[in-house]
Amino acid sequence: MSRPSLPPSLTMLGLAGIAPQAICVLAALFVPDWRWFAIAAGCCYAAVILSFLGGMWWMAALIGNRRDSVSFLVAVMPSLIGWGAMLPWCFGWRWPGPSLLVLAACLPASPLVDYKLKACAQLPLAWLRLRVVMAGGLGLTTLALALI
Repeated sequence: MSRPSLPPSLTMLGLAGIAPQAICVLAALFVPDWRWFAIAAGCCYAAVILSFLGGMWWMAALIGNRRDSVSFLVAVMPSLIGWGAMLPWCFGWRWPGPSLLVLAACLPASPLVDYKLKACAQLPLAWLRLRVVMAGGLGLTTLALALI
């Protein structure tokens, strides 16, 4: 029995989603004039991706005909967390280090929600494995930005 795989283009595009954050890390480390911009851009990117994940969860819950409010509450949380991560910048508070730490913790944890939704949305195992790699890569690069 063979395992269904994902189309190579989906895998490549998914993994390419780590590249913007990796570029931000490299720019922050090696281009001193771009350091703050690279860290801020990386924070924005992590918040946007987290919000995108929430949209995917919302759609998975809809497709899976979920009727419980918890599924949709969980789907809204990434957007609220991403928005909250950007608020300190709006107020001129210490940013983006602490925000990056929050985002770096949320991203690698995000596949746990995918696993909870896998039955109702019929998510393939290959997708779930790719999500772990994508979330881990983005989480680690976001953590690296927080520590720069």
